[in-house]
Amino acid sequence: MIRVRDDLQALEGYHSPQVDVRVRLNTNESPFPPPAAWHDRFAAALADVQWNRYPDRAAADLRRAIADSHGVDPSQVFAANGSNEVLQTMLLAYAGPGRTVLTFEPTYQLHGHIARLVGSTVVEAERAADFTVDVDAIRAAVGSAAPHVAFLCSPNNPTGLVEPPANVLALLDAAPGLVVVDEAYAEFADWSALSLVAEDRPLAVVRTFSKTWSMAGTRLGYAIAPSWLVAELDKVVLPYHLDAAKQLAGRLALEFVDEMGARVKHVVAERERVVEGLESLPVDVFPSGANFVLFRPRSQPGRAVWQGLLDRSVLVRDCSSWPRLADCLRVTIGTDDENSAFLDALREVLS
Repeated sequence: MIRVRDDLQALEGYHSPQVDVRVRLNTNESPFPPPAAWHDRFAAALADVQWNRYPDRAAADLRRAIADSHGVDPSQVFAANGSNEVLQTMLLAYAGPGRTVLTFEPTYQLHGHIARLVGSTVVEAERAADFTVDVDAIRAAVGSAAPHVAFLCSPNNPTGLVEPPANVLALLDAAPGLVVVDEAYAEFADWSALSLVAEDRPLAVVRTFSKTWSMAGTRLGYAIAPSWLVAELDKVVLPYHLDAAKQLAGRLALEFVDEMGARVKHVVAERERVVEGLESLPVDVFPSGANFVLFRPRSQPGRAVWQGLLDRSVLVRDCSSWPRLADCLRVTIGTDDENSAFLDALREVLS
């Protein structure tokens, strides 16, 4: 029997189990579909796609639209199949065998997972008990690991915490290699590291269309980074990796900024309502700048609470067995009715 690489033998894949429930709040998707006008524009434009021809390899129109939305040059934009492919491409280019990747745990599992897949050594620095990390801890971790790539996730998944600017600046100042700030949920927060991107800084900020733009089914993500870094990523990524429909979908989505902004405001308002409801219950609630909230029941094991919610047809993410997240559960902000159903079910389980 043919064996995979020795360093992959013990690895497990990334999983987010799905079950048939009435209220699904476990994958941080948008609770709303794209605007109806986007559907109409997209369907009409598909008629003009030349399906027998390869798509634009450079995705020039899409990159230009993303660049315009952030006030940067198109040469500073790299787009790929979801933010995960963006991360993978960066790690293929700047990590790999004999190189070190630094993460601050707990954080998004795929940072370390993809780093290991490409053969990197992963160093896991520890966050404090409240899931924060301070400047001194960042400097100490960098000094010890000397990473070729260092990750910060802001807002951090699964904890929801927004990294303060001082943390990103400290990492940039100390790290000898590439700094990646994963901002999959940035639109729900009050600060972004995009303002720090510059040609003379080895900083890449990663975004996605999955959350704010209601397009998880499209699998489209991008990075804003120095043009020299983007040029290196273009060497690594497979040719024609972005199909014509995906490029079209993303470009048209950016024409509906006002609609998306209104949805973000609504989700943030609902997040605060959910937090208020959680704070009235016997649970510890962690501050969130994302479209989800992490909480820890005080009176029952997290797994038991998760099962109690599932028995009431409400699915949240069970983080209770993850390292550093004992008894923690994470709930995505859904529609108003879904959020109310979650809070009602949780009250029953905890009563």
